[in-house]
Amino acid sequence: MKIVFCSSEVVPFAKTGGLADVAGALPLALKQFGCQIIVVMPAYRCVREANIKINKINNDFSFCEYKGVKFYFIENKNYFDRVGLYGDKTGDYKDNLLRFSFFCSKFFNLLEEIDFQPDIIHCNDWQTGLIPVYLKTKYMNKQLFKDTKTILTIHNLAYQGLFDKSQYSLMGLDEKFFSIDGFEFYGKINLLKAAILFSDWITTVSEDYARQILTKEFGCGLEGILLKKKDRLLGIINGVDYSIWDPSKDKFIFKQYDVASLDNKSYNKISLQKQCGLAESKDVFLLGFVGRLAEQKGIHLLADIIDQLKENHMQIVILGTGEQKYHNLLQQVSERYPNFLSLNLKFDEVLAHRIYAGADSFLMPSRYEPCGLGQLISFKYGTIPVVFRTGGLSDTVFDSNKDTQKGNGFVFEEYSKEEFWRAIHRAFKLFKNKSAWLNLVKKVMGLSFSWEDSAKKYLQLYNGIRKT
Repeated sequence: MKIVFCSSEVVPFAKTGGLADVAGALPLALKQFGCQIIVVMPAYRCVREANIKINKINNDFSFCEYKGVKFYFIENKNYFDRVGLYGDKTGDYKDNLLRFSFFCSKFFNLLEEIDFQPDIIHCNDWQTGLIPVYLKTKYMNKQLFKDTKTILTIHNLAYQGLFDKSQYSLMGLDEKFFSIDGFEFYGKINLLKAAILFSDWITTVSEDYARQILTKEFGCGLEGILLKKKDRLLGIINGVDYSIWDPSKDKFIFKQYDVASLDNKSYNKISLQKQCGLAESKDVFLLGFVGRLAEQKGIHLLADIIDQLKENHMQIVILGTGEQKYHNLLQQVSERYPNFLSLNLKFDEVLAHRIYAGADSFLMPSRYEPCGLGQLISFKYGTIPVVFRTGGLSDTVFDSNKDTQKGNGFVFEEYSKEEFWRAIHRAFKLFKNKSAWLNLVKKVMGLSFSWEDSAKKYLQLYNGIRKT
């Protein structure tokens, strides 16, 4: 089976979020099942900085081979040779519609250039949303694409690719497609809406999120469109790349460990406390947070209970960047409690690994979470997650107090600071029971969320689509 995986960001070439991790790992897993798969992305400036040899095809296209998979890059210095992928410190690039229209159009020229006839084109998020549209309008009569089917994976429905109607001509499409059954969305262009309508199948990154986006609360205005296609909507949980996230071979942590050497996890805890300027004690309950400092991630709930954490002699390490108001708020708290809270307003891959390894519990109070990788990574490191019951978190984390068999973390079901605090406190109570906590740590370290399992489900979907 021939598959093209198309994404606006791919590890190890370019990354702003979890999409890049998926796009870097899923194709590698699919190749192990015998798929002939290529990956296509823009040739950003950072692609050249990835220290991987890039081979030029012509002025428009280049490629490299990485871990046995060919990655193709669409070239255009005016559009892609920039500091950021989608914007800079002033906001989104004003010409993003033109940039990604160009990318989606050139995508087909690339496949013609390399004579690759795909069975499946797997698109991801709004940046690739024009590909299913172009396939069914401009390229439907081309021999190379006559049997090609498309899948669109929605990684976060909140990001839709909205643009002013005045830019419509940039896409090179007939005006008739700017309608209720096409791009039109409250008078604007909506690339994700059109992609949903024109794709053969829609997937999203967890079963619960696939259900949630059919509701008004989580549908972001597209629930009506999604309801019409619910028989072609499927949730498949993301996997974890255990070649990167495994404490037994993690090069970034202070001391490697596994379930048989958990004393080394304690060593990582003490070392993390030391690095972060916290009091060094393996008996203090150490919490970790890695993620965007934004309302979606529940950072306001965390800020609201800081005093309670301090009063109960806990510690917390926070790593991430986001909304300035949360930067300011947390900086004030950090200055007030310097020996209790370590605030790291940056992206730091090494520190992220060390937080997973050194913390006792990992906090994910997200208001919504399509999949979430943090809780899956934390399992592997024996770091017990505390989460809100939503999206992929509800598919993967089960409350240890309520389900003794499946329990692997602590879950709060009412979205409030009070319930968040109660979930943390329940984890804290178990932490003080050293034997019970150790049993839970060993249990979660034995869980597996490999990309192999997810790839099997995608492969089953691909085969099913080919037969329709």
